Amino acid sequence: MSQSDLLRLLESLRSAEGLELVRSVAERMLQELIEAEASVRIGAERNEHTDTRIALRNGQRDKTLTTQAGDLDLGIPKLRSGSFFPSLLECRRRIDQALFAVVMEAYVHGVSARSVDEPVKALGTDSGISKSEVSRICADLDTQLTAFRTRPLDHVRFPYMYLDATYCKARVAHQNVSRAVVIATGITEDGGREVLGVMVGDSETETFWTQFLRHLRERGLNGVRLVLGDHHSGLVKAIRKVMIGASYQRCRVHFLRNVFGVIPKDAAEMVAAAIRTIFAQPDQAAVRGQLDTVADMLGAQFPQVKQMLLEAKDDLTAFAAFPERHWKKIQSTNPLERVNREIRRRIDVVQVFPNDDALLRLVTAVLFEMHDEWIAFPRRYLPEGSMDQIYPAELPESTPGLPNTTNTTAN
Repeated sequence: MSQSDLLRLLESLRSAEGLELVRSVAERMLQELIEAEASVRIGAERNEHTDTRIALRNGQRDKTLTTQAGDLDLGIPKLRSGSFFPSLLECRRRIDQALFAVVMEAYVHGVSARSVDEPVKALGTDSGISKSEVSRICADLDTQLTAFRTRPLDHVRFPYMYLDATYCKARVAHQNVSRAVVIATGITEDGGREVLGVMVGDSETETFWTQFLRHLRERGLNGVRLVLGDHHSGLVKAIRKVMIGASYQRCRVHFLRNVFGVIPKDAAEMVAAAIRTIFAQPDQAAVRGQLDTVADMLGAQFPQVKQMLLEAKDDLTAFAAFPERHWKKIQSTNPLERVNREIRRRIDVVQVFPNDDALLRLVTAVLFEMHDEWIAFPRRYLPEGSMDQIYPAELPESTPGLPNTTNTTAN
């Protein structure tokens, strides 16, 4: 900046107060950085003649940048040939872009002003945003997120897959209704983790889960030996129908919650301790034998618990047919807890989504960021060398892994 520019800026800042001062400084700083980046891109300063120039300026287009200090009015230089957009304005993570887009979409479409007023203020958009701007942001995001949701899954085998659902509010036919968001993550044969898919629907029906699992299969999901989930009837039926050759492991945590619903509260600790001994045995035979022992022990006082244990025996002990070093990670859907917590944290900001597309956009963005983190900073989720036991070289891929598999092919 020239001396005269600095003096004019100083004079304008003297008359500003509080937040307006911060806004003015931020606006001028960003504009100068944009101009500097444009000059590098063009190869010359404004009105400068150099041999390194590769483009010419052609005016500028207005750009409003929303910040917590307020809306900043910026000018983006246009070029006569080629295009330029400052890297500073593209630094938001996808998840933040998605949150911004969803909140703004809700705001523009008038979704419960009470629900979006606070998020709108937190994002610094008191002056509002146009429908066309919201549409542009959403279109840019959807291209990336759709590609992520539909990417091929045939690059590696996934011996273990986790399935879970969470519920959110969205507007359907001008009413706020509950929507099911189903999520799949998997452990690769290398011991790493990946997000496999996400879908939004009415509820956890067999039809919906079947559609979701078939979509994963169509994208090349293969090698699945164990599917972990809760005991929702629609989910279990869909697994048995679509995931041929894979066994189903009922989440031990969800099972305990179901048990707590049929016993007195003062007996919960004793019953839980007894059931946990099932999962602390050294081998498959001991695990299944301990379940029978615990069922008999609890049966005298809690016959309903005994019945629940015996009926769930195959599904609760499916993990025991796999390498013992994996057991702690494949007895429940707890590995999805962090994923669900992060999704819930973002969803709570919006509260009510304007439509299913907005809900799917934000959840996908959260999952995309997690997936990138798992890939960029790889950490073995299961021990090295322990995965070889899952795919014996002499057995075909369709060989069933557990007694409760739906595949009837002989061993």
